[in-house]
Amino acid sequence: MAEPAGGTGISAGRRVAPWSLMILAILWGSTFFSIKRVLTVLPVTDFLAVRFLISTLLLVAVFHRHLKMRREVWLRGTLLGVLWATAQLLQTAGLARTSAALSGFVTGLYVVFTPILGLLLFRLRVSRWVWVAVGLATAGLAALTLRPAAGLIGAGELLTIGCAIVYGLHIAVLGRWSNPRDAAGLTLAQAFAMTVVFIVAALPGGITLPPTGIDWAWMAYLAVPCGAVALLVQTWAQGHLDASKAAVIMCSEPLWATFFAILFGGERPNWLFAVGAAAILAAMYLVIRPPGQSRETSLSLPTPTPAQPRH
Repeated sequence: MAEPAGGTGISAGRRVAPWSLMILAILWGSTFFSIKRVLTVLPVTDFLAVRFLISTLLLVAVFHRHLKMRREVWLRGTLLGVLWATAQLLQTAGLARTSAALSGFVTGLYVVFTPILGLLLFRLRVSRWVWVAVGLATAGLAALTLRPAAGLIGAGELLTIGCAIVYGLHIAVLGRWSNPRDAAGLTLAQAFAMTVVFIVAALPGGITLPPTGIDWAWMAYLAVPCGAVALLVQTWAQGHLDASKAAVIMCSEPLWATFFAILFGGERPNWLFAVGAAAILAAMYLVIRPPGQSRETSLSLPTPTPAQPRH
């Protein structure tokens, strides 16, 4: 991880990383309508296979020089890509057996699992303000997604809990392994692994392509800014930011999805949206600038000791 610039300040990367992840969450939130449209003409596995094949080809075209990466980076990226793809498939399987609202809430619980897994696997301590942010984010997710008639825990919910755990594991491990120097290579390796998993999942029934130009345009939007660029930004940003803090920021995706549904989908805001939005925005504020700390030190992280390197 890059050292802070100067004695008390923080590096430009650490300043930019949380805002990059927030933009990423906004992008993911904006995909609701486009994914909904594409999934009316493509099976889920076919959609994922085509989307990430495009993302991977673009990443290779731009970062082909990074294909000659260290074996360690290839192995780590492959494992991370398999984790992410597994979480996607678990989420899809769970969504077929539960409501979209409950699926959104349970998936967002990776914000809880990330610091727990970081503590269990890497003994990473989390400050009290990050735990407060995790609690606020979870409450905000509940207000945005849950409804009284959501139902009890069944097979769909269990699959989605598995999805949230795997997402949390991906974020925790990526936070441990990512660094600015290897961001491009680690992104390429993840993209390759994701694409292979999705193509293998889609092959039994044959892979269907988008039928119209408009569908291809939506696919390009999902594959380029919301796929290739998003994966690169997350990998780079987590080289500068603690995994638990990254999870809090990224779990704001349902907030932005609801915002776009209100803005473009004709949905009406209610008091639950206001409560959920306030809780999630407060959580992100605590992550970006904890109380009692100056702007210069609010994002700083302890420097790993030689005996236990971060990466």
